[in-house]
Amino acid sequence: MAAARPRKRTAAQPAEPAPVEPVEAPVVAPSAVTTEAAPPPLLEVRGVRAAYGRIEVLHGVDLVVPQGSVVALLGPNGGGKTTTLKVISGQMTPTSGCVHVSGRHINGATPDVLARAGVCTIPEGRGVFPNLTVRENLRMVTFAGTADQARVEEVAYMRFPRLGERRNQLAGTMSGGEQQMLALARGLAVDPALLLLDELSMGLAPLIVEGLYEIVAQVAAEGVSILVVEQFARTVLGVADYAAIMLHGTIVSVGQPADLEEELSAAYLGAAAH
Repeated sequence: MAAARPRKRTAAQPAEPAPVEPVEAPVVAPSAVTTEAAPPPLLEVRGVRAAYGRIEVLHGVDLVVPQGSVVALLGPNGGGKTTTLKVISGQMTPTSGCVHVSGRHINGATPDVLARAGVCTIPEGRGVFPNLTVRENLRMVTFAGTADQARVEEVAYMRFPRLGERRNQLAGTMSGGEQQMLALARGLAVDPALLLLDELSMGLAPLIVEGLYEIVAQVAAEGVSILVVEQFARTVLGVADYAAIMLHGTIVSVGQPADLEEELSAAYLGAAAH
């Protein structure tokens, strides 16, 4: 009878490890699901090189803008920031490398192709028609037949009440901040997927710049991906999700703004020393 006891325990043993098997089986599944669900970046720049004549100014630039994010491209003057923006916006053809918007190769694309892909550029220096009124500037957006004049004005004046007050004023007679508001309003009227901003703060008072970047943050919250080129880092870091530091035609560091404080200081101080 004493020998029967071990047999009973042995018979019961297979029931103990049984629950372990289903625990091990799904371990691989979550990573696979996560990978498939991750959306592709809206903008991807891979190994881009560009030159003015024989002088190469971009040396293999890699940059990513995730969907619905604000990415600040920072660095001192002469680092290649504006040239990078020109390549992305189709104003300049890279000598090598590629640019993708929503997974589509856009190297050498014409402005109308880029517009249909959802790319909108607001260049340095406002980019408004000075001899047209605010209303007439906004009306220019409607000529492609994709936007209604009344709706364009309604949204513009809602975002920028000052423009509503100046609607019949010539754009060239407005202040620099008001002209930048108009440039932003025109760009946003086409519902871009990717907004490219070049030196939004140039020549503007800090209080005006703060207000403009509040609008930028609101636009990003609506799902628009934004790449901002800025020389003055502090003006954009408050709304940026990520930042990239550019020196001498190369991206030297990428990360969240809080993680790049020391590197930013070193980049600007180092450039000043040279």
